[in-house]
Amino acid sequence: MTMKEIRKLSPTELQNSLKDAKSELMNLRFQHAVNQLDNPLKIAEVKKTIARIMTVLRENELKARA
Repeated sequence: MTMKEIRKLSPTELQNSLKDAKSELMNLRFQHAVNQLDNPLKIAEVKKTIARIMTVLRENELKARA
């Protein structure tokens, strides 16, 4: 997901996307541990997606306070 796509999501959709991304990361880590992961770079990609979602959530929180 790009930042433009993430910024268009509602807060509820952001929370759901965050939960899905975290579960995907857990599955990827498990696959990596048992040597079944085809593309180890996918882990870094999912981590970056999680960070982007959390950044947008934080920005929205700060806007709401102001």
